[in-house]
Amino acid sequence: MCLRRLPQWIHLFALIAFVLPEGAAAQSPLEAAQLPARTSFYVVWHGSPMADARKNNALMSLWDDPDLAPLRAAIVDSIVNDANKQKDKPGVTREELAQVATLLDNPFTLGYLPRREAASKAAAGKATAPAWNGMFFVYDRTGKEELLSKTVLRMRSGDKEIPKLSEVTVAGVKALKIEKKSGTTYWAETGKYMATAGEESVFEEVLNRLAGKGASPSLADSEAYREAKPLLSGGLLEFFLRVPQIKDMAGDSSDSPPELKAMWSNLKLDSLHVFAGHISLEGARTRLQGGILGDTAEGSLFDIWSAGQSQPGSLAYVTPDTVYYNESQINLLGIYNTLKRVLAQPGSNTAPLAKTMENAAQTRIGMPLPDALALTTGEFGTLQSNPALDPDKKVFFAGIQNKPETLKLIRTILSDRLTSERNEGNVTYLKISLKGNQGATGVAQWKFYHLAVTPDLLLGASKSETLRATLSQARPSGADSLPANLQAAREQFPEKLIGFSYYDLQKVDWPALQQNWRTQRAKASADSKNADAMQKMKLLNDWLNNLNPAVFPRHLHSMTGGSWKDVKGVHFDEWLD
Repeated sequence: MCLRRLPQWIHLFALIAFVLPEGAAAQSPLEAAQLPARTSFYVVWHGSPMADARKNNALMSLWDDPDLAPLRAAIVDSIVNDANKQKDKPGVTREELAQVATLLDNPFTLGYLPRREAASKAAAGKATAPAWNGMFFVYDRTGKEELLSKTVLRMRSGDKEIPKLSEVTVAGVKALKIEKKSGTTYWAETGKYMATAGEESVFEEVLNRLAGKGASPSLADSEAYREAKPLLSGGLLEFFLRVPQIKDMAGDSSDSPPELKAMWSNLKLDSLHVFAGHISLEGARTRLQGGILGDTAEGSLFDIWSAGQSQPGSLAYVTPDTVYYNESQINLLGIYNTLKRVLAQPGSNTAPLAKTMENAAQTRIGMPLPDALALTTGEFGTLQSNPALDPDKKVFFAGIQNKPETLKLIRTILSDRLTSERNEGNVTYLKISLKGNQGATGVAQWKFYHLAVTPDLLLGASKSETLRATLSQARPSGADSLPANLQAAREQFPEKLIGFSYYDLQKVDWPALQQNWRTQRAKASADSKNADAMQKMKLLNDWLNNLNPAVFPRHLHSMTGGSWKDVKGVHFDEWLD
């Protein structure tokens, strides 16, 4: 569950930072205590943070740095260009986009309400149950009334279809009913709020809640919310999802085919009760914390995650020079058993296909699938010690438990691509051809990949020297042997983890990385024949060429993440500072 790559954080928070001018956080329109108890899903945006919080935060201060202006401009240009390419839609300028973005100064609540139980039973009795759109959106329009109206009018002006508009009164509030072929939407501005929903009954309930007329109990009184409450501490944004109701949101109903119902049942989705978490600014650090909570008993969907390890084998290869390290642990046998339970149900159409595929796989590898999966520990990850993040210096690894049998399996699977094998001490080096194979007479082999098999790990890299350099730096296992910075990072989390990542952003050679990106983009641009792709690459090259790489280490220090499994579920905690 770890967020393991810097671009994932940048992509998420670039959007957030773009729409967050300095301001003060405000109360969201509908908090959990105001939402109906049956709420399946919600996202609450609490509004822009206070000015000091933004100024003191590493990621936000990076975004505001003048040296990052080329990147900000490139993102805005990309959004503008994409928006203007939509047919029959009015064009948008940078100034208009920047103005619209300020709408996110204010808080909002997005959520989903399922049908009431009585309505669901009534719908189930019909030959074809009517479609249900339980989504709703409530926005605090304080100070944004005029801008909101202009934005809505602009959006409607780009519609191909002329909707049927009519005035209605819902929950004592005058509202607009917008009917299209694709569905009906209700819209109203009441007091300081704007509210919209796709079902009249949902719209009425939301308006009543805004007016303080909602009946008890609320979502805050539900068992699912109480279970998730420790993960919902506010911050910039918080999210909540009752996982079992995904099938209802996806359109599953009483008239679904028996095979589909059986698959949902055999998946045991009900063992996952809730997915929840929040994003917050905590001083210089930005935090993403959350989890999937539920019944972790054996035989549940939680079986796809392992119990975790305190000292995974890959930690022995982490050194003071390590720039980037991440590892995760999954239960491959648990995944296999889950898929088999879902697909191989008696009498289903999927059972014969699943059996045929399993038999074919077992014939190919020369052993039963469970035996092959049992050769792994479930540990997977990557290691990078090159400051320029050279792809040729990246090492991938997977945990193994029986080296002789693992080698036998590799030889069987890669028999026509295995070009050499050599033993050095307790390490076996393998050279694999990615292009051409020995079974094709007269076909040359090229583009090789290199593997190293140790007693407890399978390591891979595109260059043999990368593997050898990594193996030469192996240390004894044990927390005391870890580099101080990584050990301190890992001590933030429980002893046994199912995922851990550490990115030392101060060790990155940002100018060299920038040059690598330029080279890769230039090659991609030369190889591309798509005009649209070439234009995007040109924009990317422009900001790369103008960006001062010193801006990144000026603000960013490290990124750390951990995930673990306990009796309550699977938890994750990510930090960027």
